[in-house]
Amino acid sequence: MQVTSKIVSYIFHPLLLTTYLVALLGLTIPRFLILPSAAYWPFVGFIFAMTFILPVSNLILLKAFGTVTSLQMPTRRERLLPFTLIAVLYIAVTIMFYYKVRGNINFNKVMTLVTIMVLVATIMTFFEKISVHSLAICGALGIMMPLNKAVENGSMLMPTLAVLILAGVVMSSRLYLNAHTPRQVMFGAVTGYIIGFFGMVLFF
Repeated sequence: MQVTSKIVSYIFHPLLLTTYLVALLGLTIPRFLILPSAAYWPFVGFIFAMTFILPVSNLILLKAFGTVTSLQMPTRRERLLPFTLIAVLYIAVTIMFYYKVRGNINFNKVMTLVTIMVLVATIMTFFEKISVHSLAICGALGIMMPLNKAVENGSMLMPTLAVLILAGVVMSSRLYLNAHTPRQVMFGAVTGYIIGFFGMVLFF
């Protein structure tokens, strides 16, 4: 069970959630991303590079220089610098997208919500070691929930249910690994969901 929990934690790492979310929205609501079909997968790949490869590269460098002892960053204090750097990177990427992908306002709004989640997680880490896994997966759920009302053909229903189940699996895995307390997991989940859900209501 511990091996399974680790695999779940790796597959649904918070830095991967942006790529998953963009890929899912592109497949279920193609018009949402306002992209030609030929540009879809290259766009997803670009998102993966900017929101996962770059931050992970920074984490590997920090580990190589001894700033962090492990990529899992088990202590709150160890997370402060990496989280701050990741937040700065996400802000820079979001600003870049606003200037370079002006026609895709829907994606820019979603990217803004993701960046707000990263920034809030960073600020909260100065006071509490919250579960960023929970924040990310529940933030994605919060973003998807309002879209069910906006899509008349019901194409978002099953993906939303799948993400809801995955949220439970991810949070259970973090608890099983003793990576967080139940309070930290729930705190992250509620924070992510609130930002995702009310952000979508406000932006759209």
